[in-house]
Amino acid sequence: MSEVQKRARRRRRQLNALIIKTVETARNLSLLKDYQAYLRVEKGLRPLSCEAYDGDLKTFAEFIEKRSGVLLTATQQDVAAFLEHLRGHGIDQRSAARKLSCLRGFYKWLLLDRRIHHDPTVNIESPKAWKVLPKSLAEPEVTEMLDRARLNAEHPQARATDLRDRAILELLYAGGLRVSEVTSLSTGDLALDLGRVQVRGKGDKERIVPLGRAALEVLEIYLREGRPHLARISSAGKANAARQDATRLFLSLRGMPLTRQWVWHVVKMANSSASPHRLRHSCATHMVEHGADLRSVQLLLGHADISTTQVYTHLALGRLKEVHRLHHPRATRQRAAVEALPIGRRGLHLVSSKSRPEMIENTEAAESRQPANSPTRYPREAGANLLHLSANSPINPAPFIGSAEPSLNQQSKETA
Repeated sequence: MSEVQKRARRRRRQLNALIIKTVETARNLSLLKDYQAYLRVEKGLRPLSCEAYDGDLKTFAEFIEKRSGVLLTATQQDVAAFLEHLRGHGIDQRSAARKLSCLRGFYKWLLLDRRIHHDPTVNIESPKAWKVLPKSLAEPEVTEMLDRARLNAEHPQARATDLRDRAILELLYAGGLRVSEVTSLSTGDLALDLGRVQVRGKGDKERIVPLGRAALEVLEIYLREGRPHLARISSAGKANAARQDATRLFLSLRGMPLTRQWVWHVVKMANSSASPHRLRHSCATHMVEHGADLRSVQLLLGHADISTTQVYTHLALGRLKEVHRLHHPRATRQRAAVEALPIGRRGLHLVSSKSRPEMIENTEAAESRQPANSPTRYPREAGANLLHLSANSPINPAPFIGSAEPSLNQQSKETA
């Protein structure tokens, strides 16, 4: 075979490989397009969620194309190699677990649609990911941020954007809204007379979020003085734009709806360590710290599962410390509260020698006021069985005051 023939054969092979690769890429893209339609129509996912799924699937499709495969013919070895590829390139475990979850949903859809007969993700274990607690701001930090926004909005030379920015910050903290929920709000979603706002969250699920008086007053001022000015200074090109944008609640200087990036910028300008989602975490954390039940917080935030809301109990450290001080027998406040009670109400606990005579007297007085056949009648020998700790005893009696240790009489009954 001549050199010219060899070169021509090599060129034909390269052309065939290119054609096959183009066909495989077209098949993958067509499959991904069908799956996007399924997510939008049947699952009701938001556009941003669909984009995230599409990006993860395209990453996997590019990986298996290098292994001369397509999405329909992917095997368990392909999925395991993909996870190893992600790990080798320093991808975080949580991100790898999210991509695997996306693949599982995709191949489950292919099975239901009868396009494949075996799921390659069945026996693949999810990467172990550390649980990361959501970060929130302290109440003084939020108060300082909102006060600064109030001063800017109440300035005599305040602009319409200052009123808008203050309303955004108040709404993010008062209602715990997501940034995409804020940008998609329209003026018809507000019910200021009823003190609430109708929010459309993930999966197009709607919920009613109550608002406090401060947030309602700020929104009313923005609707009366700020938004009309922003709507009037819209650009000339907006005359031919879609009219549904005209009802959006928060507008830019050009009269267009605000983007998520711009809301993020507004929050960063108010506090460099804050973010829209951190304000959402702060709202939930502060409510739990002030005694709100998890079910109410779940409804407010729009969580589908209450286990997502339970993470805020780990952040309510102030509430946790308060419960510990009130209920732990060795806590400072518990000991002080018990010592403040009359000796007769402390129960049959270990007491010091100074408290013993008064304890016996109160016990006998309580016994005389109860009938003889009462099941809760104090035993007459209770005072005599109390442990007497002298001042010379090596055991310090102070820590035992108010503790939940059983009396010697109870211990003798348990032993018997």
